[in-house]
Amino acid sequence: MQSFNILFTSAGRRVSLIQHFRQALNNLELTGCIITADCQKNAPAHFVGDFQEQVPRVNDPNYIQCLLEVCEKYQVKLLIPLIDTELCLLAQRKKDFEAIGVTLLVSSIETNQICLDKRNTYKFFKEIGVATPEIISPETILADPQAKFPFIIKPSDGSSSAGFTKIRNAHDLAFFKDYIKNAIVQEFVVGQEYTLDVLVNFEGTVQVVVPRLRVETRAGEISKGITVKDYELIHAAKKVVNLLPGTVGCITVQCFLQPDGEIKFIEINPRFGGGFPLAFQAGANFPTWIIEMLLGKKTEIKIDEWQDGLAMLRYDEAVFVRQEIIA
Repeated sequence: MQSFNILFTSAGRRVSLIQHFRQALNNLELTGCIITADCQKNAPAHFVGDFQEQVPRVNDPNYIQCLLEVCEKYQVKLLIPLIDTELCLLAQRKKDFEAIGVTLLVSSIETNQICLDKRNTYKFFKEIGVATPEIISPETILADPQAKFPFIIKPSDGSSSAGFTKIRNAHDLAFFKDYIKNAIVQEFVVGQEYTLDVLVNFEGTVQVVVPRLRVETRAGEISKGITVKDYELIHAAKKVVNLLPGTVGCITVQCFLQPDGEIKFIEINPRFGGGFPLAFQAGANFPTWIIEMLLGKKTEIKIDEWQDGLAMLRYDEAVFVRQEIIA
């Protein structure tokens, strides 16, 4: 059998995730190497891979061609992208990668378009009949002297909570509606915030759902969290993801569980989320299961096959390298 080589694009700081895939290859006794690609030579995750490639930025016209060349160079079997901005681009060129034997862990163009723009996500939630915070025009709020603040404003195409701002009064709204590019305004929702890691097989069927309570976040990414085996959340997330067209791999869904028990969905990211290591440590071995599915192995996976009540308390670690390596 040829080596099962895996390429991670936009590797950035995703050290733990890449290490989990390395562990999966070892546990499955597969020969293979890990290749990391990033536009920066000093991306920390570079240094947990076997080979590192510096590539152009995602918006560079040569980006896809460069990735194709990297795939051919290393005979890559599986490509896993790690940031939102490259997902649609890769989905559009899926056949080019398939032609050289590479499987992209990327959902369909339609799903990526739904998820990348929060207006499209809002419309999707409405169409499938699940609750979601209302989008309200800033002008409507400013024209209403009885408007009930606070509201939330954020970029419709943003990620990692960039530009996410709580609007406490009309003065704030008048400023931020023009200051934040592509802004949308939504009702302010209270309750417990959850991220749900959803594994979808290559036939588009949900296999596993792991709800993670977001106890504390930093720079838009979970820093403290707890797995919660809540079957209402599990079945609600399964419904949402099964109605997306052409999903595959890890789909990260965010929602609020309100005090009255209503679940309000707010966002979908069709890729591995930054807090996935918690789901992995709880026993949801997405890396192993993805590789097994791609190899055609029949694996019995239960939707709740993971540990309830496991807490993650993250802290910073460092990679140390010689200066000339990253210069």
